[in-house]
Amino acid sequence: MAEQTIIYIGNKPFMNYVTAVAMQFTSQDAKEVVIKARGRYIARAVDVAEVIRKKFMAGQVDIKSINIDSEERQVDHKW
Repeated sequence: MAEQTIIYIGNKPFMNYVTAVAMQFTSQDAKEVVIKARGRYIARAVDVAEVIRKKFMAGQVDIKSINIDSEERQVDHKW
């Protein structure tokens, strides 16, 4: 199985993420790029995917799937 390319969305400027995704497809010949975000950055991840799909690489890429999931974190309380 081929390695996945993952872009984690955070608080950097929006266009940094758009450029990073576009470069993975063009320069690195990635077949698939996974965009991941948590919390308030989920909307930004959606926007990045849409800008790539509609503006930067229109007709060249498509959204394969959208997954929304939760993960539990174990917190060790040492009072």
